Amino acid sequence: MGPPTLAMDNKKSSPQLSPDAFKNYHNSQVETQKLFASVSMGKEKPFDFFRVLVDGVIAGGTAGVVVETSLYPIDTIKTRLQAVRGGGKIVLKGLYNGLAGNLAGVLPASAIFVGVYEPTKQKLLKMFPENLSAFAHLTAGAIGGAASSLIRVPTEVVKTRMQTGQFASAPDAVRLIVRKEGFKGLYAGYSSFLLRDLPFDAMQFCIYEQIRIGYKLAAKRDLNDAENAVIGAFSGAITGAITTPLDVIKTRLMVQGSANQYKGIVDCVKTIVREEGAPALLKGIGPRVLWIGIGGSIFFGVLERTKLLLAQRRDGKQNSEQSLKKD
Repeated sequence: MGPPTLAMDNKKSSPQLSPDAFKNYHNSQVETQKLFASVSMGKEKPFDFFRVLVDGVIAGGTAGVVVETSLYPIDTIKTRLQAVRGGGKIVLKGLYNGLAGNLAGVLPASAIFVGVYEPTKQKLLKMFPENLSAFAHLTAGAIGGAASSLIRVPTEVVKTRMQTGQFASAPDAVRLIVRKEGFKGLYAGYSSFLLRDLPFDAMQFCIYEQIRIGYKLAAKRDLNDAENAVIGAFSGAITGAITTPLDVIKTRLMVQGSANQYKGIVDCVKTIVREEGAPALLKGIGPRVLWIGIGGSIFFGVLERTKLLLAQRRDGKQNSEQSLKKD
């Protein structure tokens, strides 16, 4: 079929599309709209909040555990680099200290984050126009981070102190922290954690989602596992580098314990700059970018694959049930 032909009306100077050409043009526009909708929003189906929530919990928990188990040593090195004051050296032994206890917190925290993020994202995308999809992803990421912080902060406090050699086991850490500092000790550095993680979660997921949308539109197909992993690595590395100073502040506030070397976020920044210089705010940026870059690759790769497997299993089950009904 050739390109649309123009039929000229002698009585009018403006060209008109012939009936066949108009039909072809209309069909191409419909197909373009379908493609755009399927890429940015997914196929239009009734919104099932419970299904999206459960899928997010399972996929998020799985991805979080895989990442934490794989990259825990790099995270330990990063934490020790940030915690040491001045030009002190770090110890490279016991890089898996606190892993078991941390996994007990990572699993529910990751599950809660994605479980909240996915339905929130889908609701916001339906509410906002297409040109505000980035804002929907930013907002959903921040809300997911806030919800999971109730578990993530105590887990991070225990993990950080074990990584720096203050405690030998997670149960001992929890018991002694509560005894010496009270229950609030488990939430040491909570404000700095939110200061770091809410922007981090929002930016990382927004960058990831926006790149995926653009890539899908350009490729006119779904992404494969390798492509999801590369986009996840890029979004993680960029976000990790940007938020490193916030991570340094969080680490210092969490490991200080009852000594109270810093009176808060502002005092922490001033003290670090005064005693160690501004570059100290970038301590651990190498391991952090490496850790989060690789972690983003693994996390989003596992996340998307798990979501796909859950969808395929559910669709297969529905097809089996429909065929049984027909029989």
